[in-house]
Amino acid sequence: MTLTYIIHLANYSDGVLYVLAFLLVLALAVMIDRFWSLRTTISHGKAIIRAAAGHVTLGQRDLEVLRQEAGAAPEAALLGTAIRFIDGGTSEQLGNRLDESIMLIAPRLDQRLWLLDTVVTLAPLLGLFGTIIGMFHAFSMLAQPGHAPADVTAGVADALVATAFGIFIAMLGLAAFNAFNNQVRIVLHQLDTLKMMILNRTGEKPGAARAETCRVIEMARG
Repeated sequence: MTLTYIIHLANYSDGVLYVLAFLLVLALAVMIDRFWSLRTTISHGKAIIRAAAGHVTLGQRDLEVLRQEAGAAPEAALLGTAIRFIDGGTSEQLGNRLDESIMLIAPRLDQRLWLLDTVVTLAPLLGLFGTIIGMFHAFSMLAQPGHAPADVTAGVADALVATAFGIFIAMLGLAAFNAFNNQVRIVLHQLDTLKMMILNRTGEKPGAARAETCRVIEMARG
């Protein structure tokens, strides 16, 4: 397939193939970006979970060391929340703070995936649209005197290239979209795992427990 023939096909679809080529480039850019980002995030998350699992208890200093090891990973924000609120309140309150932190982190994990979802939906429709335009050009030859049947069949074959290209882009994008959704699920599971490790290894602070006990005694006396 030569460059001249590719340009002929693009012109035969009135430029629809150019738009499909742009969608392919956009999809590939999102795939590369998300693949590298999520792969790095999962790798760092595994390392932090292994490090946290090696501690019987987690104190303020341990959490700070883990946060430094996390770097720019989402676990760093979770550990930062634990550091700020570890000395105040109960384990339930700390758990609520950690849940809030996870909810703030979650939208960053699937950013730009909506572009991939849009390409998956739009590419086959654009391909079909380009084929319909190509069919118009192919059958318009029937109105011309002295046309050859081979010209019509060749035009139909050229018109179908747009649909095939659109379906190819959609299949590629759908496979990547599902793979990235699975990776996002893995990252969220890692965050939930780290949250439980923090709660199980910090526990309720004695000062908070004593304060709660004194409050109950005061209420009973009152």
